[in-house]
Amino acid sequence: MPPAVYAAVAAAGLALSAWGVRDRTTWFLETVWALVGLPLLVLLWRRFPLTGLLCGLLTVHALVLAMGGHYTYAQVPLGDWVRDTFGLARNPYDRFGHLMQGFVPAILVRELLTRTSPLRGSRWLAPLTVCACLAFSACFELLEWAAAEIGGHEADAFLATQGDVWDTQWDMFCALIGAVLSLAVLSRVHDRGLRALEAAAEVRAGR
Repeated sequence: MPPAVYAAVAAAGLALSAWGVRDRTTWFLETVWALVGLPLLVLLWRRFPLTGLLCGLLTVHALVLAMGGHYTYAQVPLGDWVRDTFGLARNPYDRFGHLMQGFVPAILVRELLTRTSPLRGSRWLAPLTVCACLAFSACFELLEWAAAEIGGHEADAFLATQGDVWDTQWDMFCALIGAVLSLAVLSRVHDRGLRALEAAAEVRAGR
């Protein structure tokens, strides 16, 4: 699929999610990564194009963020359906969002390290990728803490703890599982995409 299609789908999802949101501030805080990341990728595309796999994952992640921002994570209807169907104690969409917070950035970090550092083919590539994902997850939890300190109860929708005192630990654990799962399942596919990207670059350079 052409990169422009991925960008258009992500942009459309973000635009639709901004319509009739439950809480404008929560929507912004939840989607800011996509709001900043999408224009940045477009601006840098000629100098640093991404693999198709990563483009697809980033698009899906943007849509996950958009839905969470629109409804707030604790009130996403799909999560309510899962909770009621399986008799869960809480809406699990927040857990899914943090799983994606590890799953997608793992391929992003892997691609950046593979292409810009000496780690390609190194046994340290996978563990350092997971560490980077955990660091990002921890930074996000610090952001949530700052929002709670600044906004008080107004930040409850952004925190989406749903009364769970271990929510922060669960969030980081989900990100860890997502990162490990992503590398285990997608590394070989990603390597093929990287080789295809390099081959395309060589073709363009030979013209």
